[in-house]
Amino acid sequence: MRWISEDDIDALYDVFSDPKVMRYWSSGPLADREAAAAMQREIADGNRSGLRWKWGLALRDTNTLIGTVTLFNLSLDNGRAEIGYAMGSRYWGQGYMNEALTAMIVHAFDVFNLRRLEADVDPRNASSVRTLERLGFQREGFLRERWHVGGELQDALFYGLLRREWNRG
Repeated sequence: MRWISEDDIDALYDVFSDPKVMRYWSSGPLADREAAAAMQREIADGNRSGLRWKWGLALRDTNTLIGTVTLFNLSLDNGRAEIGYAMGSRYWGQGYMNEALTAMIVHAFDVFNLRRLEADVDPRNASSVRTLERLGFQREGFLRERWHVGGELQDALFYGLLRREWNRG
């Protein structure tokens, strides 16, 4: 995991313009490179303000950005945050997301001293559901028609992970 810079705009566009990646996201694919540049600026602003923390996932050998992990809706007073994540489709199934989310969970619990992490996922996204459950997240609810994306209503499964239940493996 590393910070995302202006050098990553093309890689952000590659990830977030891919309809396969964005299929179960709460917004549609990026329209063009300028949208990716705006995303990069928004990421930098969020990281500077401390309201949202988004890291890039980069390959160790090339430092190429292949995805992102995010802590958002951070409430230090309540000891909670939500997580989000996305990865370029050509890197799916290789264990990168599990590795990155594990590192982010450790950071959230040990550095930010959070007590609870939350995630919502489209129930049709079986890979994401498996990822959360493998990390120890517990299903806590089903939110009907939570998102309206691309003319389609999408349900959401709501997951939570408590620090006291976290097993580092």
